[in-house]
Amino acid sequence: MEAVSSFSASVPGQTLLAIGQTVVVVCVCFDMVRATSVPRSHRRYVASTVFRTLAIPAVIADALTVLVAIVVSSWIDVVMGMFVLTAIIFRFHYGKDEDNWWQGKGKKLARWARRHLSARTSVAPAMG
Repeated sequence: MEAVSSFSASVPGQTLLAIGQTVVVVCVCFDMVRATSVPRSHRRYVASTVFRTLAIPAVIADALTVLVAIVVSSWIDVVMGMFVLTAIIFRFHYGKDEDNWWQGKGKKLARWARRHLSARTSVAPAMG
């Protein structure tokens, strides 16, 4: 725990935490744009795509920030971080009714992976 505390107080640690918090803020801002945009509009499509793309990195970054806050015993930061973490996870989990670039990509990516990563059973030509 002391290593986490000393790294988070260093310049590289502070830089990483700042980048992580920037990802969280951008993710939340695009979620707000998504929530206030007209359904089935291009603006909502772009906002939903950016939110879906940044949600998981934002959750990871915020979880690390909460971990650092627990280590340094900053309980108000723990509470605020957990609130943001819960809000992002809730919006990511329950906001699936709209169109975005990721819609249907899971099946397409799985099909591509099966096709390209399957074992190739080519027979070597006969030597003769």
